[in-house]
Amino acid sequence: MRRHVAPSFLALALATSAAAQAPAPEGKREAPGGGMSQVYLVLLKKGPAWSAEKTDATAKLMEAHLANIRRLWKEKKMIVAGPSGDDGEMRGVFIFDTASREQAQAWADSDPAVKAGRLVPELHSWWIERNALPVAGEYCQK
Repeated sequence: MRRHVAPSFLALALATSAAAQAPAPEGKREAPGGGMSQVYLVLLKKGPAWSAEKTDATAKLMEAHLANIRRLWKEKKMIVAGPSGDDGEMRGVFIFDTASREQAQAWADSDPAVKAGRLVPELHSWWIERNALPVAGEYCQK
């Protein structure tokens, strides 16, 4: 059974990301005695090479960015990803299925738009009820 993420979920995630961090030690995957799991919320912000201009180069970079997202889904590393709905500093969100900050950073850094400096990832450890999110690799898959 596939779960769909409501638009309000991302607003909630962004508003509560700092408050949702638990004091559990790094690398701990599940909270003791509960149904909570640690994931990594990545806020993708405008980087030093950001430009709103649409060119052949930015179109190719976007294709590579989307291909990387699909790869991370297929490898069951990514739970969900999507762009922001406004034209602010934050451009999008990734949620990774890992308890390791280093692993989440490596996956975020693998994005071609991050490598090009167009986006900059901001990582947050996030504890959430394990059934509140789709299973990594299942969201938006045909």
